[in-house]
Amino acid sequence: MIEPNRKGEIWVFAEQEDGALCDVSLELCGKARELADELKVPMAAVLPGWNVRELSYRLIALGADKVYYVHDTRLEHYRTLPYSRVMCELIAKHKPQIVLYGATPLGRDLAPRIASEMRAGLTADCTDLSIGDYTESKTKKVHKDLLLQIRPAFGGNIIATIINHDRWPQMATVREGVMCMGDGDPRRSGEIIEEKIEFSDFDLAVKLIERHREERKINLKAARTIVAGGAGVANKENFQLIHDLAGAIGGAVGASRAAVDGGWIGKEHQVGQTGTTVRPALYIACGISGAVQHRAGMEESAKIIAINWDKEAPIFSVAHFGIVGDLQTVIPMMIKAIRERA
Repeated sequence: MIEPNRKGEIWVFAEQEDGALCDVSLELCGKARELADELKVPMAAVLPGWNVRELSYRLIALGADKVYYVHDTRLEHYRTLPYSRVMCELIAKHKPQIVLYGATPLGRDLAPRIASEMRAGLTADCTDLSIGDYTESKTKKVHKDLLLQIRPAFGGNIIATIINHDRWPQMATVREGVMCMGDGDPRRSGEIIEEKIEFSDFDLAVKLIERHREERKINLKAARTIVAGGAGVANKENFQLIHDLAGAIGGAVGASRAAVDGGWIGKEHQVGQTGTTVRPALYIACGISGAVQHRAGMEESAKIIAINWDKEAPIFSVAHFGIVGDLQTVIPMMIKAIRERA
């Protein structure tokens, strides 16, 4: 366990694959910069890999004062044990007060192992981060300037604020898309510090024989227009209406968890707390009630149109325009009007 270090840096684990930084790591740089400025401490990124030093400049442009670069052929592709060795060694050496990871498959594998090794706390799937104080209820002792780790809990019925005042570093994973990615300033200067890590035979026990990557079929984050269907679509056959409307306006197809769980569309189309967080110019929610888990993933869309037969549906609370009606009637009318104007 590392004792709290009030002057410790704010770190971002810079996830990269095949020489490209993961979007969530770039998004986290902006948030980490904000936290570091509030605490008046440096912000740094940790970049393990092979021949990826040039990525350091992008991290610096987005706010990093330092980049701890670990250059080793054995880090060319992600393996849990070598990467956790890198992070644990560097955390023990430099004693950061906060370490942030993307809630990607890689981050969800790596962060818990590091938390276990360092005997530190870890909050998963945060939707917001801030700095604040905490007062112990019994002793009335005040802990100042802690990381407030905010995430939905109990199935999204409450928003929990989690703190860790005694076991540091304070660590959290953050969902992709919940933080805004800044443009960065290529004129920023920062320090690239090359670190050397010694690996044991145990660290290298797992050998990578072959890699098979399935290309992403849809990129909801980049879509300017999304038409999403939910439980109100009723069945897989009716879900074709969602595809038809998306095709008519040149949009991508999204879905609520209920539609995905019903087997009407693949998981890669899911929007929400357990899916993708999106901010399109236009989001059309069809037959989606608007549970907090779904709203968390789309409520920052520039314009939201909701179609639902239930005028009391929560989705209308975030919609800019609402249509109360049967989507099987409304959507064909919309498609007809769109095609007539084309």
